[in-house]
Parts: sequence; C-alpha cells; structure tokens
Amino acid sequence: MRLVLASNNAKKLIELRAMFGALPIELVAQGELGISEAEEPHVTFIENALTKARHAARAVQGAAIADDSGLCVDALGGAPGVISAHFAPLPQVSGDREARRRAQDVANNVLLLDRLQGAIDRRAAFVSTLVALRHADDPEPLIAFGRWPGRVLEQPSGDGGFGYDPLMFIPELGVSAAQLGADVKNRHSHRGRAAAQMLELLRERWHLG
Repeated sequence: MRLVLASNNAKKLIELRAMFGALPIELVAQGELGISEAEEPHVTFIENALTKARHAARAVQGAAIADDSGLCVDALGGAPGVISAHFAPLPQVSGDREARRRAQDVANNVLLLDRLQGAIDRRAAFVSTLVALRHADDPEPLIAFGRWPGRVLEQPSGDGGFGYDPLMFIPELGVSAAQLGADVKNRHSHRGRAAAQMLELLRERWHLG
C-alpha cells in the first residue's frame, strides 16, 4: 500500500519509514510527487495534521498520513507549539531546502534560549499528532498522539537529530535528544510513541500487517 507523507522534511521521512517498516507500506514524501505543502492556519496540532493529510490525500486521490509536531514549553504558555518549525524569522541563507532548514533550526534554538533567559521553570515536551486518511473525505481518520517530556537546556548539547533536539534534555535517559542514536530515539520520542499507536490502528482498522 502506498501512503503519502504530507511533509517534505527528509529526516522526518527517514524516522517514519523506520517506524512503519513492519507494515506493507510504501511511504512516499509528497514532494516526490510534486505536491505542494498545505497551509497550516490552525492553533492545534490535530487540526493542522488533519488539514495536511487531507491536502495530500486529495492530490493523489488516495491514502495519506500527516504529522504535526512541535515543542511546548511550560514557561512560554505552550509556545512555540504549532509554529515550532518557524519560531524565528527565516535567516537569509543560500542553498537547497535542507540548508535553509538547518539555518532555521539554529535560529529557532537561539530565539528559544533568548525567551527562556533567566527562567527557572524549563519544563517542556515534544508533542506529535499523526493523522492517516484512506482518502480525502475519509469520515473516520486514524489519530495518534505522542508526548515526550523533558526540560530545555541552557546551551545545545549533541549533534544528532534535528530541530530543538540539542536543547531538549530527557531526564529518563540522562542525555539530550540530540545525543541519542536513531534506534533509541525512535523508541522513546514523541513521534515514536505516536507511531506505535498508529501502527496498532493501521493493523486494527485498515487490516494492514
């Protein structure tokens, strides 16, 4: 079964392909099919994920899955939340999409540290919502949630992962998310937890596997 991922984030695609490897699914990024990115006008992860999944499903006239995720910081009232990927103004950087994304990640981390300067409460959580649709008008979308709590460090640590991983310390593992190997991260992360739920839903409701 082909399942279109409503994202052009190469690292997110790699993570989800590894997580869904046990199912007979061909996960294809929408960019590979020439599908534009959907607007994300909503203030909650679930609304944005559903919007993105519908957009991709309609474009391919078939099944699609979308992830909307981000970092929610207690001291900032849940910010950056749904705008986590574009928290800071986009730097002027030449190069391809991934080069711009890396520059954006750095800018986002710098802004987050600035907003939390002097903060005592640095509790936060990575949050992920996955939505899968059999078609754009599917009345019964599959919805899975994952939450990965931790706290924001005062400076980056580790060079793995992407996004806010270097700043997010995971107490249960004693390291930052950026210091984890891919296998360990996939087992514990917000996206890993949402994917585990989604795997069960795909098996039960779509009879895959």
